[in-house]
Formats: sequence, C-alpha cells, structure tokens
Amino acid sequence: MKLRLGLPKGSLQEATFNLFKQAGFDLTVRSRSYFPAVNDPELEVVLMRAQEIPRYVDDGVLDAGISGLDWILENEADVVEVADLVYAKSTPNPIRLVIAVANNSNIMNIYDLNGKRVATELVKVTQKYLESYGVKANIEFSYGATEVKVPDLVDAIADITETGSSLKANNLRPIATILESTTKLHANKSAWEDPWKREKLQNIAVLLQGALRARSRVGLKMNVPGEKLEDVLKVLPAMKHPTVSQLVNSDWVAVETILEEKQVRDLIPALKKAGAQDIIEYPLTKVIP
Repeated sequence: MKLRLGLPKGSLQEATFNLFKQAGFDLTVRSRSYFPAVNDPELEVVLMRAQEIPRYVDDGVLDAGISGLDWILENEADVVEVADLVYAKSTPNPIRLVIAVANNSNIMNIYDLNGKRVATELVKVTQKYLESYGVKANIEFSYGATEVKVPDLVDAIADITETGSSLKANNLRPIATILESTTKLHANKSAWEDPWKREKLQNIAVLLQGALRARSRVGLKMNVPGEKLEDVLKVLPAMKHPTVSQLVNSDWVAVETILEEKQVRDLIPALKKAGAQDIIEYPLTKVIP
C-alpha cells in the first residue's frame, strides 16, 4: 500500500524539501518532473501548485497534501487537518493575507473599498471577508504580479506577504489583515478513515513537527566540578530538567540540556562564570516531546 502525497511546487518547494530531508525523507526530482523519488517505498509524491493541492485532496485524487490554510479556504476543501507546520518560503513565521493600497491613496480602511476594484488570487476568501463587514467591492482574479496593478489598474489588492518587503518595494501600505495562514498537512476524509493511511500520516506529522521544533533549539553539554553544580543549575534552563551524570573516578559531573538557541549567547558566559567547563553547543535534527 502507498500513501499518495501532494507537495507544493514553486516558491514553497525548496523549504518543503529541506523540511522533509530534516525529517528523514530524501526527495530528489529531475528538471521538469512532477514525481520526485523518495527514500520511503510507502510514499508516492506528486508535485503541483499549492493552490490546487487542497482541491485534489478533497476529491480523493491525493490521499494527503501540504498547502496553506489560505488555499484550503479558497478551495472550500472539506479535509482533515493532520498537522500545523509553521514554516514558509523565507521565515519560520505565518504568512498574512492583507489588503493593501498605494501609499498616497485616500483609501484608509476597508469601508472605503465600497464600489472599488480589488485584485487578488484569493477571490473567495477576500470576498467573504469584505462581505462580513458589509463592503461590496469588485473582486477580480489576478494571475500574478499583483502588486504592480495598484493604482493604475485596481484600487487595492489582497495579497500574501511574509516579510512585508515586497509591499514596501512597490509603495504599498496594508489597511487590513484578512487572515494569518500557516502550512497544513491535510488529508482526504476517506483516506483518514483508513487505519494504515492514518497511522502513516500521523508518523509523518510527528517527524515533520519534530524537525521544525528542533530548528529553534540546540543542545548544550558541559563538565562541572561537584561543588559548582548548584550554581550552574541555577542559571541553566532546560526543556524539562538537565541531565546530570557522574564522571568516572571523579567528583566532576557532566551536564546536558536542550534549550532555545536564542538563549545561548548570553547563557554561555554565565555558565562559564558559574564554574562550567568544556562547554559544547550542538545542533539538533528533531525534538519529539
């Protein structure tokens, strides 16, 4: 039996391949191919646009897929959310669907969009959002290069932003956030009811989330004189509790812990001052709680 999995081709492809590799799945794809080879005989991987994946999952053409919440909502796909995977093209943060106008536009809020023209790839999501505020605008589908259409072709756009740099580069300012979107591992309902496919998907989710969790953490090892252990433990954070083990034929101990990488810069000097020696920082591949 195989699980047919849709992965995004395009802007999210490299980040997705890197995440799968970290989780233990090596994906290789030839130029112009849509069927990557994978080192798991139970997986059949298909590359396609993220915009289309939820529809094919809903229809049962795919057992499961990875795509953003924005595209699940746009396709009105009735699927099972298996895991929330917070990663994007450039950052580990959620992306935002925002309504933006030209910097010099007199449109200041969404109510000013009444009767205006708005371009977007996410027509249904944008229309529902504006209608929820009683705003009637002309929502038109954009085939790309959406930012350049303001103000000469349309009055506003609803577009995805990750860092906001593209909006600034095109002299645009956001006036509303329609939604925050993260990447979702989602499944077809019938596939989810199949015990083998459900377990396979749950196992994949554990590995992918473990890989994401590891990206913000590191491990620390150090040797500590027995009389300094209490001082070191006072400044040493841990996911739960540090591991302390006695060194052979010595009154020294080895201490090991997992912590947020952002803490390390200030922590290592404090550990050294408290009496720790032989401090080693090492990267992690997966963290499974």
